[in-house]
Amino acid sequence: MPKRWTNVHGAYYYQVPKGLESAWDGKKKFRLGKTLPEAYKVWADRIGRTDNVRAVGDLLDRYALEVIPGKAPSTQTQNTASLKNIRTFFGTAPLSEVKPMHIYKYLDWRPAKTSGKREIEILSHAFTKAVEWGYIEKHPFAWQLRIESDAPRTRYVEDWEIVECLSIDSKRKKGSILAVQSYIRVKLLTGMRRGDLLRLSMSDLQDDGIHLTPNKTKKSTGKRVIIGWSEELREAVAMAKAARPVMIGPFLFCNRSGECYIDEATGRAGGWESLWRGFMARVLKETKVTERFTEHDLRAKCASDAETLAHAQALMTHADSRITDRIYRRKPEIVKPLR
Repeated sequence: MPKRWTNVHGAYYYQVPKGLESAWDGKKKFRLGKTLPEAYKVWADRIGRTDNVRAVGDLLDRYALEVIPGKAPSTQTQNTASLKNIRTFFGTAPLSEVKPMHIYKYLDWRPAKTSGKREIEILSHAFTKAVEWGYIEKHPFAWQLRIESDAPRTRYVEDWEIVECLSIDSKRKKGSILAVQSYIRVKLLTGMRRGDLLRLSMSDLQDDGIHLTPNKTKKSTGKRVIIGWSEELREAVAMAKAARPVMIGPFLFCNRSGECYIDEATGRAGGWESLWRGFMARVLKETKVTERFTEHDLRAKCASDAETLAHAQALMTHADSRITDRIYRRKPEIVKPLR
């Protein structure tokens, strides 16, 4: 957090420097807000833009004030946590003195290598903003680094494993196991991201198909997709409707109160994550499946089972087919021999 910030009883406060109380409603400790996004917004409105930026820590302050609040709630949380480690290593370094060698030293210093790479991505974006804001003339390291990316996950969920998952008996007539099983069916047919599938509303189910605006690109490209109906998809959606614990509600997948599983303030889906963990525990205990798989693996199965890369890319709603091919197409390529 920025200097002089504290978290007390679930809210964020600013400890006002002595003599500046008049600028903060006469208070020595000013309440900024209950959540980090709210606190950053109030902070930014109060102090305006930070123009006296000399060190990396100053740059990160402005980045936290103006850039992070515009990201998705879950990304905000991750970025804010990442800034702590970045500040520890780079906080007092002058902007003009950061070189590629310091980035490599940072990665050596961080025990969690994957997290370290994500943190460098955030630092790189902060320096991109520094160029935009006029603090430096050019990015000090973006085009000079050669950081190896992590190997993509290769877990491919076999068809027989899906059959095993769908064979589990439900102890309830609504929700629970039936909800997860219908969710799996819809996901394998459409390849939707978890957030899009859990946000799917009944009004999105129209005569010509499922109308989808991916949440990931809603604020950027605004790309819209219509997934046409097939008999299998209609049947899967019908099962999802029948499994809803609340029949009158706006969401296809909802909790017992009829509400969306996703908390839009945080981007988390705690209730659904608990439901999925419980389902996978039963899968491993009651079926022949021995290796756990994730929801992301199901999305990859959808892409892998598509007949062509172009079809897989369309299902994944990816702008670049290379992402689809490298990360989501997990089945071996079948190559014909020469005659």
